Amino acid sequence: MIVVTGATGQLGRQTVEALLKRGVPATEIAVAVRSPHNAAGLAERGVSVREADYDRPETLAPAFAGADKLLFISANGPDDLRITQHRAVVEAAKAAGVGLVAYTSITDADTNPIGLARVHRFTEEQLAASGLPTVLLRNGWYTENYTGTLAGSAERGAIVGSAGGGRIASATRAEFAEAAAIVLTSEEPQAGKVYELTGDTAWTLAELAAETSAVSGKDVAYTDLPAEQYAQILTGVGLPGFLVDLLVDADVKISQGALAKVTGDLSSLLGRPTTSLTAAVTDALKG
Repeated sequence: MIVVTGATGQLGRQTVEALLKRGVPATEIAVAVRSPHNAAGLAERGVSVREADYDRPETLAPAFAGADKLLFISANGPDDLRITQHRAVVEAAKAAGVGLVAYTSITDADTNPIGLARVHRFTEEQLAASGLPTVLLRNGWYTENYTGTLAGSAERGAIVGSAGGGRIASATRAEFAEAAAIVLTSEEPQAGKVYELTGDTAWTLAELAAETSAVSGKDVAYTDLPAEQYAQILTGVGLPGFLVDLLVDADVKISQGALAKVTGDLSSLLGRPTTSLTAAVTDALKG
């Protein structure tokens, strides 16, 4: 039995689809979700749907029961909340006797200077201390973090941020999901492995703007802003404070090289090159 947490979210749902595509019977997949009614479509396909709320620890161990493998997808929200939630997940996985935990972390979690890495370092340490057999899926940035809003950027003719000339070795969410499914279905022992999952090439926001111009036929430029000004823009569009802080901090650290490293782990797992920036922009604007 493979149990997938957060399966009504984008990464979790795509991982379930990847598992099914790889031939895992629906009856051997369970999804642990906060709102089971949101997973009704999966239930109709034979996937077991279990209630599991990171904020209600008593729901977790029953949801993980019988799990040979558990995909533990990291939570969203302020750091302190996520630390509490993640501790509860690790304790529940241990109580349930999970055979293998695959945790979605961040690239170079032990040394990554991005503030977001703090929660991942904590969780990796908790997993190690628990004695649970664990495989770390250290995911880089999603390309969709940028292409998801690219149509609007093309219309405005502007991409803004505080990343300077920093490079981003991103990959698509679908690629990270497929990699998770491959690891979860591997016949090779996975406990103790660490996968640093990045795209095959790293690009700058100026290069993203140039690709957007080329694909859209419109003039699009990247404007690098001081962190304070970028924070004001993000606040102005209604983002919550913790998310504004996270995004601004990430951009500043990207400018210092925090997400520039390219590894071959992801393309090696996939057995093919990762999606290029040109292809991702084309899909976003013309798909």
